Amino acid sequence: MAEIVLDHLNKRFPNGFEAVKDLSFEIAEAELLVLVGPSGCGKTTALRMVAGLEDISSGDLFIGGRRVNDVPEKDRDIAMVFQNYALYPHMTVAQNIAFSLKLAKRPKAEIKKRVEETARLLSLEALLDRRPKQLSGGQRQRVAMGRAIIREPKAFLMDEPLSNLDAQLRVHMRGEIEALQKRLGVTTVYVTHDQVEAMTMGDRVAVLRSGELQQIDTPTNVYDRPVNLFVAGFMGSPPMNLARATIEADSGRIAVRLGSLAIPVPDEVARDRKLEEWAGREVIAGIRPEDLEGPREDGTLVGSVKIEATIDRVEALGSNLLGFFTVDAEPATSKGIAEATGGDLEEVALITREGTPFCGTFEPRSAIRLGDRVDVSVDTRRLHFFDPESEAAIRG
Repeated sequence: MAEIVLDHLNKRFPNGFEAVKDLSFEIAEAELLVLVGPSGCGKTTALRMVAGLEDISSGDLFIGGRRVNDVPEKDRDIAMVFQNYALYPHMTVAQNIAFSLKLAKRPKAEIKKRVEETARLLSLEALLDRRPKQLSGGQRQRVAMGRAIIREPKAFLMDEPLSNLDAQLRVHMRGEIEALQKRLGVTTVYVTHDQVEAMTMGDRVAVLRSGELQQIDTPTNVYDRPVNLFVAGFMGSPPMNLARATIEADSGRIAVRLGSLAIPVPDEVARDRKLEEWAGREVIAGIRPEDLEGPREDGTLVGSVKIEATIDRVEALGSNLLGFFTVDAEPATSKGIAEATGGDLEEVALITREGTPFCGTFEPRSAIRLGDRVDVSVDTRRLHFFDPESEAAIRG
């Protein structure tokens, strides 16, 4: 096990493009840290810098307390698991797993014993004589994991290892990887663009945007207390509902106005965010879909604050229904939101020119249909507020 420290790391390519900018954080021994962000945000480049596959333009990298900027990748005592598995097609499963030990000229008896132990750990005992083309995607991924595990490295580096698997197998494999990492207690850096993977697997999550670290925290804190609009828009599926709004104050009571809607803000939330300082000013207000809840099967609403909604679209997910409706508020067309959602400002403005689409959750057997007018409760304790200029979260 080893602690990994990135100290103001930068990566600048010969053409002048900065892929990683002043990246600093620490990964504790035995921690599983997930690097997450959209394509092109620099997460794989950062991982390759840790692996020694990319030169560091400036800054310092430490593994186990040792500065490794100029240490060749083969001497860093780390193991990498790639997206495409990188198995040798002419070798059997046993030969693929044993390859690093064979290169190190370990005794045959030791190699055989450790291959068997690794195969048992990954339930590969019955597949040791097969070649990669005879394996399923999940089995190939386990072989790639086995090849990394057998080296007993100081750290694992995983670059989107589940991207080539189907949805059901991905869910199964991410559970296996997380359980295996905890059992082995090896420091692990896991790269993904999938926020669901990040939320379910990581001890902590580091969110990157355009090569810069936006937030690093536990999955719960990143989700519940995003530091800016980019993190709010990127983390979560469906994403947070966001719209332009105005803070109103009347006799010490604070409300947020979304178009024709004036939603009272709980005193504790208003105090925590110091919203009285924003009275009369524009903000970007946000609320997650699960905090906009439709009526229960008996017709009752959970929250005390309700809004009327006309259903524009319904998506059935089995465990619940997603109901989409339009709020007559100006859309939040910030650069951060556009980057988080993979769109651009003009497209967002065009799609939402008649208001802002919101998403709420409904009981799985709710009878809502297209065009229905329903009441939706608002959990006002879960409101988020952002500065439209800086895009930072408004906090006290």
